[in-house]
Amino acid sequence: MPAFGDTKMNATVEISGKQYTVSVGDRVKVALQPSAVGDKLSFDKVLFATDGEKYHIGKPIIKGASVETSVLEQGRDRKILIYKKKRRKGYQRKNGHRQDYTLLQIDKIKLSAAKKTNKKKQAEETAKED
Repeated sequence: MPAFGDTKMNATVEISGKQYTVSVGDRVKVALQPSAVGDKLSFDKVLFATDGEKYHIGKPIIKGASVETSVLEQGRDRKILIYKKKRRKGYQRKNGHRQDYTLLQIDKIKLSAAKKTNKKKQAEETAKED
């Protein structure tokens, strides 16, 4: 995970209800996504991004920003054991669970290309042209 204040571009993106801080080239293990190995996925819920110089903070998301990824692997995580016991009652339950996951590689982080223009400046420019 990149350190805060790194000079390279990174972003905080929401994938399947969880937030991940990623940068280009990172590999992220997320909850199972409905796609095949080799597919390209794009996530547009970018909450925060930095390009090394400027910080972009969403309200709650950054409009026009997206994170493009490629699917490297679909699999199942290691087994997690759940063991319940109540002492002196003879109650014992053992259960297991394996979570499905998708391994993603971050290919590109795109910020919004459209810049906001001030309406006053725009009005002045049109007045000068007339």
